[in-house]
Amino acid sequence: MKNFIYGLSQYYQKLGKTLQHADGIAALALRLYLVPIFWMAGTNKLIHFNDIVEWFGNSDGGLGLPFPYLMALLVTTAELAGAILLTFGLFTRLISIPLMITMLVAIFTVHIPNGWQAIADPNAPFANMQVLASAEKLEKARGILQTYGNYDWLTSSGSFVILNNGVEFAVTYLVMLLALLVLGGGRYFSLDYWIKKKLL
Repeated sequence: MKNFIYGLSQYYQKLGKTLQHADGIAALALRLYLVPIFWMAGTNKLIHFNDIVEWFGNSDGGLGLPFPYLMALLVTTAELAGAILLTFGLFTRLISIPLMITMLVAIFTVHIPNGWQAIADPNAPFANMQVLASAEKLEKARGILQTYGNYDWLTSSGSFVILNNGVEFAVTYLVMLLALLVLGGGRYFSLDYWIKKKLL
């Protein structure tokens, strides 16, 4: 039994050393997953910049943030620059910081009142009263669509859902950015790696 455990331990250590050479793939996957998210968020803010400034500054129905123009400029720049830098794995750790701050601001100013779930599902964990009430709304909406719309065509690519706009997605992106802050751009697949290799 002792020999079996020792052999298993040796195998596990060898596997770990082998996988170290592929650790850049994990960082690359995280980066490429986040790129379109931040690019779309940044370009949407840029296109509708004046509306974003108004929403940031408006305390009635908006976020009521101080210096809304500056805040909108900073978040738009962070998201667009972040998408570009993450694509190439350049300054990955550095750009992760403002993107994490952006996610934290989004969590605490926009999403947290809605609870955890991004998409309302009364049967899933962390369903709050808002999510539980969404089941009745969804049934009403389905009834209207079945009566007045081509329901089979409307649901051919998936079921209708109610967006709850909770913290789920923002927290997920925050965790991914935290991983990139620790990992960096990744071995072999980032400019960060090759610049460091060249300089050192």
